[in-house]
Amino acid sequence: ARARLATLLNRPLYDLDRLDLAATTTLQAPLQGQVSDYLRQLADPDFARQVGLLGERLLTPANTAQVRYSFTLFELTADGSRVRVQTDNTDQPFDINEGSKLELGSTAKLRVLTTYLQIITELHDKYAAQTPATLKKVTVDDQDRLRRWALDYLIQTPDKSLAKMLEAALDRTYSASPGESFFTGGGLHHFHNFRNEDNGRSPTLRDALRESINLPFIRLMRDVVRYTTYSGANNSAQLLKDDNDPRRQEYLADFADREGTTFLRKFWKKYQKKDTQARLDTFLDGLRPTPIRLAAVHRYLLPNATQESFNLFVRAHLTGVKTNEKLSDERLQKLYTAYGPGTYDLPDQGYIAKVHPLDLWLMGYLLNHPEATFSEMVKASRFERQEVYSWLFKSRHQSARDSRIRTMLEVEAFLDIHQRWQAVGYPFDHLVPSLATAIGSSGDRPAALAELMGIILNDGVRAKVVRIDSLHFAADTPYETEVINDPATGKRVMPVEVAQALRGALSQVVDAGTAKRVAGSFKLDDGTPLAMGGKTGTGDNRIEAIGAGGRVLSSKAINRTATFVFYIGERHFGTLTAFVPGSSAQGFKF
Repeated sequence: ARARLATLLNRPLYDLDRLDLAATTTLQAPLQGQVSDYLRQLADPDFARQVGLLGERLLTPANTAQVRYSFTLFELTADGSRVRVQTDNTDQPFDINEGSKLELGSTAKLRVLTTYLQIITELHDKYAAQTPATLKKVTVDDQDRLRRWALDYLIQTPDKSLAKMLEAALDRTYSASPGESFFTGGGLHHFHNFRNEDNGRSPTLRDALRESINLPFIRLMRDVVRYTTYSGANNSAQLLKDDNDPRRQEYLADFADREGTTFLRKFWKKYQKKDTQARLDTFLDGLRPTPIRLAAVHRYLLPNATQESFNLFVRAHLTGVKTNEKLSDERLQKLYTAYGPGTYDLPDQGYIAKVHPLDLWLMGYLLNHPEATFSEMVKASRFERQEVYSWLFKSRHQSARDSRIRTMLEVEAFLDIHQRWQAVGYPFDHLVPSLATAIGSSGDRPAALAELMGIILNDGVRAKVVRIDSLHFAADTPYETEVINDPATGKRVMPVEVAQALRGALSQVVDAGTAKRVAGSFKLDDGTPLAMGGKTGTGDNRIEAIGAGGRVLSSKAINRTATFVFYIGERHFGTLTAFVPGSSAQGFKF
């Protein structure tokens, strides 16, 4: 609370101690103390055994002390989501809940399901009032499966209420087979389920959430990406089919200008309030580092940098990353020359780096013009906006062109999906443009997941998070000033029906799914059980070196996480996270 207060007042802790100030927090001190003591006791093997934490895929008596636990509990009240408990067993200033970026595994499935149900709501709003005859005339691309399903449902179903449509959407089935290759993130990838016995199933999305099955959510995310790609009237996927339009070049120029400006604005939002180093860190954080990608980025952003500076940059950003090639000075010299200024145009350089070319251009522009306004960027990028989209329509090397097109479309789709996620509390400036985001590759924070759960519990309204209740400066002096929390109304970010459908699906995770050990744990004084729901997720975060044919040559653990984001009753929600940092995570199977 003191650290947060220092941030609110823009004062270091030293100055804070010298203010004549009394502050109150929303934390419940007795409960905070009890939870902190409980989490510390979990390091004791005997206590861990008593509460059922020892066993297969759990802990052993030898490693209980290595696990860090973090817990946050919120209460919905009339003036916001009040933080009642926020603690861990580390006794360190670093806060896992809010200060981390962790792969929290299958908790990402809750975000994907939320986006999916919001898309179904959009389709309901657009089409529910139309007659079946009109709906049958709607042209739908073969790839846009969500729109196709929505239209078929509304044509065939007499009851067109949104609540019934959302329940039907949760009952849609997806294959759990890992036998398919997925083109995502610029290449072909394979995904696996946690349990091999799920491989032959085609569960409903409700069942896939309850049992945390990966492949249905990979395929659902692919449908969400395709819906996003094909939903706009002027998207690039539609333009590709327009080969015979005599106005094509003029149309393309307008499209490139408009679309390029839209994406520049999205990229600018993540950089605008940061200094140069923070901007560069943000850009590189969205890059999956390989020697070639780093070479393409560095030689574009810093074309005049020396070979020595280049070598330091590449090696620094590959620290801890296993690669299949040895980074000798000779190899770095070849990379420095091969990706030098003028060797590749902007679209090529972006494709090599697997970033949107306009994001790469904007980063370079901001390095040279750190105080530039958005209108200046738009004016300066007139040529680049045309250049970035021109290659989409070149006819040579069709297979390579198709690969680029799909990569570009996916990057653009994830920019839209990112905005949807941010609206419900996702805390970071970007998503990894890959279907693996559906199972956690883009990372998350426990506190942000708790905020999403609060929105779901609060019928789709994002309430203000309250930790500091009041400030009382200089009591009994002429300068006495009291500041109290403003009971601002929350903002609706999700339809009531979507929140209710998600609560129903999440309750099954506790009743019969991956969190069933807590079913029935919480009761009121009269014995009435409290309704409970949530989502589990495990992050086994590793650096792997891959050989020919996809063979894993080595695997090194970075950390391991297990998270449960939950609601209890009608007012309380939060997260519990177990976290093992560093190479010691290698020895854990929870």
